Amino acid sequence: MKNRILILSFFILTTSAFFAQRDKVEYLPSFDKRKIHYGFYLGLNQNDFKFSLRENTNVPDAYITAKPEIGFNVGLIVDLRLHKNLNLRLEPGLMTNSKKIHFNHLTAQDSVRDISSTYLHVPLVFKFSTDRYNNIRPYVLGGVSYNYNFSSNEANQDDNSAGQFRMKTHNFMYEVGIGVDIYLYFFKFSPSIRGIFAFNNEIKYDDDINSKWTAPVNFMGTRGIFLNLAFE
Repeated sequence: MKNRILILSFFILTTSAFFAQRDKVEYLPSFDKRKIHYGFYLGLNQNDFKFSLRENTNVPDAYITAKPEIGFNVGLIVDLRLHKNLNLRLEPGLMTNSKKIHFNHLTAQDSVRDISSTYLHVPLVFKFSTDRYNNIRPYVLGGVSYNYNFSSNEANQDDNSAGQFRMKTHNFMYEVGIGVDIYLYFFKFSPSIRGIFAFNNEIKYDDDINSKWTAPVNFMGTRGIFLNLAFE
């Protein structure tokens, strides 16, 4: 449901931009000729976990799910023009979110872990834009990102037997998305929506190889959706 809210918000913003093109005044006509320009973004995110479980473990009937909440992201933009329709963008920022992981095969007392995370999120993405039409310019983007998890607890000596869920500190993602540049009188406004997907396994396994929390997990990786509002 929350993913639908983010997607709906994006389409409302972009639809409004298209209807606004009845005004024929072209704003910022030389903006896209700059070799380098800067900006910042604000946004919302909802990060989930994808679990892949092992079939043969000492924990029968394992079943693990995650319930995410909406989080926030903020960051800076450095945009390098490579071609009239292609840009390379570095977008370092901070991202916060929270989740509840439910170990449904365990008793109620041990079955939930609350995960509140803050990340240094550093995407490097290619932005492929169409030609400009009046004051709008749709685009698609794709690239990779590095996430430093400040709240990973990877070095913590306690594990789930002491109530502590641990994750990897260093993680890598790929990102894909769509958006639209809207040229206004003083700046360019760019709403976009993108998905992020983990390359690496983010779980830090418990010391006990037969742990009822982590032994069933073959892979745990982030999958999320971002709604970003960029100002350039």
